[in-house]
Amino acid sequence: MKIMSFQASLAAALMLAAAWLASPVSAQTQAPPAAPVQSTAQPAAPAAAPTAPSATAPAAAKSDTAAGVAPAMKELSPWVMFQSADIIVKAVMIGLAFASLMTWTVLIAKSIELSVASTKLRSALKKIADARSLAEAQMALGAKEGILPSFLAAALREARMSAGLSSDSGIKERAASSFSEIVRAEARRIRVGMGVLATIGSTSPFVGLFGTVWGIMNSFIGISKSQTTNLAVVAPGIAEALLATAIGLVAAIPAVIIYNHFSRVTKGYLELVSRASGAAGRLLSRDLDRSHGSVHSRAAE
Repeated sequence: MKIMSFQASLAAALMLAAAWLASPVSAQTQAPPAAPVQSTAQPAAPAAAPTAPSATAPAAAKSDTAAGVAPAMKELSPWVMFQSADIIVKAVMIGLAFASLMTWTVLIAKSIELSVASTKLRSALKKIADARSLAEAQMALGAKEGILPSFLAAALREARMSAGLSSDSGIKERAASSFSEIVRAEARRIRVGMGVLATIGSTSPFVGLFGTVWGIMNSFIGISKSQTTNLAVVAPGIAEALLATAIGLVAAIPAVIIYNHFSRVTKGYLELVSRASGAAGRLLSRDLDRSHGSVHSRAAE
């Protein structure tokens, strides 16, 4: 009996050992079917890969734009910049262009006027250089109009209105007063247009600066709206603004130079006018002395 029980226990032990040894084999035999599950999970990764570039493409494009990769910059010629400028900046540019046109118009007109006036006055002074009286001077000049005939006419009028008065100094003083009025009137006439040059020369830079400040403000507003500091976005607006200052300087610099030129030329012409006034005064003094001399000679007879 003991032998049978020992054999039964030995058989049970062998069966347990066989079952234990058989468990890894079953696990190994069950492992290969799990591999297809992994193989089916792995191909899912390449399927997701193509979606990644499509999702990141817009972000990459935005980063390129922010980094400075933008469409080609438009042509920045003066005419294109004027057309693209704000309405206020356009008004400033048009005003400055008109001011520049006025400057060159005044240059041409005043040059002709001063040249003609100076030539006529010099010729008239030469004609009366040998005249002995106001009447001879008027005959030498004829019926021409000008500053010197005005002096002669004023002297003759004063001599005629003062006839019978014995005070020569009073006559000369009144005639000198008439001459001064004529000189002032001629100075005002010859300086017409000089104020325009002075105004353009002094205000054009500030008007151009106003246009520049306005244009730059609009540029910064555009930058804030576009949320980019790309040169292609920033440069056109700033260039349009600076064009206003450039036009202002183009209008102001010639105006200042022309004003200084005409100041010198006008001063020389007014010196000729003073010479004409002195010539008329000397002729009047001779007529007065001559008339008093004839009176004394008649009294002596």
